[in-house]
Amino acid sequence: MMSTNTLEDNINNLKNYIEYFPDFPKPGILYKDILSVFNSADGIQLMDRILKQISFNFHGKIDCIAMLESRGYMIAPILALELNVPCIPVSKKGSLPGPVIELSYVLEYGEDSLELQLNSIKKGQRILLVDDFLATGGTLEAASRLIKKCGGEVVHGFVLMEKLELNGRNKLDFPIVSILSE
Repeated sequence: MMSTNTLEDNINNLKNYIEYFPDFPKPGILYKDILSVFNSADGIQLMDRILKQISFNFHGKIDCIAMLESRGYMIAPILALELNVPCIPVSKKGSLPGPVIELSYVLEYGEDSLELQLNSIKKGQRILLVDDFLATGGTLEAASRLIKKCGGEVVHGFVLMEKLELNGRNKLDFPIVSILSE
């Protein structure tokens, strides 16, 4: 049966699926796991409805979706199917086969690397960058730089949840859609 709920109704229902984990990944942090929505068929159907409703924001504006490892991999394919565009992985170092292009970047407490398979992005492609969570913006900003290095243009970003107090979107040179923010 098709839901007649509005996007706002569905997002409010999504909040019921958030699980809280104190002291993860370190003491003093209250981790909010939005992806616990995938622990039930009803939650998956709700996420599917929300992503289909959100996809209207991107119709005709993007040519490809770049999904960030690992949780972006769960969200992006639904959007890609709805928008009828390809979906490519942006992964941590050593995760992708074949020739890749790599970019190292600095995090708050260290360094990390992202990679993208060579020739996965065509020059001038308009890219939607998808991840589950926006905090400091470091990973999304690095992924955007990597995509630009390959000739693509990140025109939008999409995350399920955003931690507003960390001002991560200020690092980004593209608009971000987040469905839950705190």
